[in-house]
Order: sequence, then C-alpha cells, then structure tokens
Amino acid sequence: MFSAFVNCFKVRELRNRVFVTLTLLFVARVGVSIPLPGLDPLPLKNFMMSKAAAAGGGIMGLYNMFTGGALLKGAVFGLGIMPYISASIIMQLLGAISPALARIQQEGEPGRQRISQYTRYLTVLICLIQGCLLIMALANYPDKIFYGFNANEFGDIIIGSGAPFLITSTIFLTAGTLILMWIGERISQIGIGNGISLLIAAGILSSMPSAIVQAIRMFNAPLGAIGAFGPWHGALMVFLLFSVVAFMISVTQADRKIPVQYVSRIVGRKMYGGQSSYLPLKINYSGVMPVIFASAILLFPQQIFAYIGAASGIKFFQSAAVVLTHGSTVYYALYGLLILCFSYFWVAMMFRPVQIADDLKKNGGYIPGIKPGDATAKFLDFIMTRLTLAGAVFLTAIALLPDLLYFSFGMPYSIALFFGGTGTLIAVGVVLETMRQIEGHLLQKNYDGFLKKIKTRSNSRVPRSMILTDDFRNLKVLCIILVALFLFGIIIWFVS
Repeated sequence: MFSAFVNCFKVRELRNRVFVTLTLLFVARVGVSIPLPGLDPLPLKNFMMSKAAAAGGGIMGLYNMFTGGALLKGAVFGLGIMPYISASIIMQLLGAISPALARIQQEGEPGRQRISQYTRYLTVLICLIQGCLLIMALANYPDKIFYGFNANEFGDIIIGSGAPFLITSTIFLTAGTLILMWIGERISQIGIGNGISLLIAAGILSSMPSAIVQAIRMFNAPLGAIGAFGPWHGALMVFLLFSVVAFMISVTQADRKIPVQYVSRIVGRKMYGGQSSYLPLKINYSGVMPVIFASAILLFPQQIFAYIGAASGIKFFQSAAVVLTHGSTVYYALYGLLILCFSYFWVAMMFRPVQIADDLKKNGGYIPGIKPGDATAKFLDFIMTRLTLAGAVFLTAIALLPDLLYFSFGMPYSIALFFGGTGTLIAVGVVLETMRQIEGHLLQKNYDGFLKKIKTRSNSRVPRSMILTDDFRNLKVLCIILVALFLFGIIIWFVS
C-alpha cells in the first residue's frame, strides 16, 4: 500500500494530476472560510457551540455534509455544489421525458456539451433563487432556518440591510457555486477522480477532526453525566465503524458473474473464440448516485419551503419544511422510496441489456442455457432487476444507520454521521473510484497499484513535452502561489 503511494509520485503525469487536484481542493476549502460582506458568522459559531444547536443538529449536520460547513459559517460558498447537482438531476429527468433533449443526448460529444451548457444555465437560476431566499430568511427569520437560534442571545447574523446588500449577497453566493462548479470540472479534466464527488467528499471529511474532538470529550465526561460513554462503548464504536466501512466496500465491489461462452470460428488461417468468460453485474451498480439524488431532491424543496416560510411567515411552508426534515416518518418513507426509484432509474439509464445481448451475438458469445438475442436481453434485465433491489435495500439501510444511532442510542449526530449514512457512503465510494483511476495510471506505467500487484519494473519514460499540457502550464504559477500561502498559514498557525 505504501509503495503504491510512493509510485504515485514517480509517474510525472500522475504526480501533476494529484498535485492539481489537491491544489484545487485547497482553493475550495479556502472559500468555505471567507464570510459574506455584511454577514457576521460569530453568532452562528456561538450557536453551534451551545446546547441549543443539539436541537437542530440533524438538519445542520445535513447542511454541513453537503456544504462542508460553509453555510453555517456564512461563507461565499454557502450554497455549496448542491445547486449544480440539483440542476444535473433535473436535466437527466427532463432528458428521459423530453424528446428534444433525448435527441440532443444522442448526438454524442456535441450533444453532451449542449446539455452541460443548459445545466450550467439552470444552476445559475437555482443559485439566484436559493441565494435570495436564504439572505431574506437569515435577515428576517433566522430561527426558522436554524432551529433554536435566538438573536437576542447570540446576536444578529445579518449586519447589512437594503436591496443593495440583498443583490450583492445573492451575486456572491451564486459566484461561489459557479467557482465550485468550475473547480469540479477542472478536476475531472486535468486532475484525478470525479471533481464534483471529490468536492462533496472533502466537505464531508472536513468535519472529521471536530467529530474526533467531540468523541474524546464524550468519553472524558464524568461517569453518570448525560452523554457519557465508557470504555466498552468506545470499543464497540470502533468495531462498528470498521464493520460498516468493510461492509460498504464489500457490497460496493461485489458483483455477480454471468458465464459467457464464445463459439469457435476460423478467419483465414487463425481460429478465434472457443473460450469461456464472464459478464460482471455489480450488486450496487448505481453506486452512491441514488443516495445523492434522493438527498438532493429532499433537500431542495425543504430549503425552498424553509426559506419561503421564514421570509413570509406562512405556516404552511414552515410545516412542510419540518415534515421534510429527517426525524419524521414522511421523510424516511420518501427517502427510501426515492433511493429505490433512483436506483432503478440509474440502472435503466446506464445498463443496456439489449445492446449487451446484441454485442454478445455479434461476437459469437452466448450465455449457457439462454438463447442469444431477445432471450439474453430479458435474462440480463431480470438478473439486474433483482440485483438492483438488493443494492437499493443496502443503500437505504446504510443511509438510515446514523439516524438510528442518533435517535435510539443518543450518539451525537456529528459522530453518528461517520457510522454510515450518506456522508460515509459517498466518501467510501469516492475514495474507491479515485483509487481505481490511480490504479489505472500506475498499471499503464508498469507500477504496482493499490488493488493489484504486478512484479514488473518500470522501463517507460514519458517526455516532459508530452505531459505538461497547456492546462498544467496555466496552473503552474497558481499552484506555486497556493502552496506558498499554505506554508505561510501553517507557520502563522504554529506561531499563534
């Protein structure tokens, strides 16, 4: 494992990609700590540290997970990357029901670029709506957004006032989301891993140090105090954490192997085929996407209802926002149903049994006991339907585990988030996907990877002119400046 990390920095192309990815993630984390002009983050910080925050810990934990703490800090990245994900979901759903968008999607790369451009436009519209409603709600009814917040006790969040402040703050929040969207796209293009997923995972993992500190305080509490845990509880928590992560990895990597037999055929003087293979069908084919989609779909109307209810004072929207927060029966029912629906929706979008059956038939392959053609397509669709149901049940169980620990066993929600749930599932899936991409780059250069060991020596050297593209040259100065600022910040932190 350690040799694989060392090998990552031996391949110049991979080293540049990792360096660019870490630099852009650093920029994204810097934006989380830059407050909006005219907004005081100190009242929210004091509110988070108080006992009143425990009452709204669930929804604040959900916000912290997707924005990396930016919303509770009143930062320019306060909306996070969720508007872009919501726009992507809307465009995918419209592509399934709109013939015009479906034709654009079938145009190949030009169609994909047009869909991406439409998604960006829709992201701007969602950001303008959410940003405007968020500022109005924080100015007029902050206790409706952060339950338990009292302006007389903690102070006013919004210092500025008037239409100019509302317009500028909305522009700043929109620009913050667009910067995150650009960072995610650049990571996917010239970095390593999926940029949008890495931004979400970075926001999730950023709360790990505070969760560790809170866990230490929880175990150092006097015996008999509320929230005190003993050594046996600690051992059980560690065992549960490793068990849940191992179970996630096992199910994420598990697949069902469908045997495939190829008939022998002679082309010229050579014989092709006549060998056995298998078709891997993953149990969790859709990965973490159904959980992200379900959370985004529930988070979007909940935010809209909460903002409208806080800004207007209408009880209907306030009640609707409370019903759609986790802890209610309606939320869990809708959450599980959306995970199931999006699991089948993702499989229907990505898995093509008819195309797979046609490709097998063209290459002289068949599944033993199943006729080629339509019968093979129906068989694969039947198998995938059953596997998708098992994967959806697994996703639902993992997603609801933190709430079980929080409501039934009294574990703080910031700690329970790392024992399953959307956050841990996304983090594990993103780490595995990133490791697979790094694995592919290492194996191309004949280096030992993370998942496989190939005892060969690297004898390939890539010229520097083939590696340093224009994108890397443009980011070289930015990377040097950001590294210098990072080192300067570390020195100042130690001095202070």
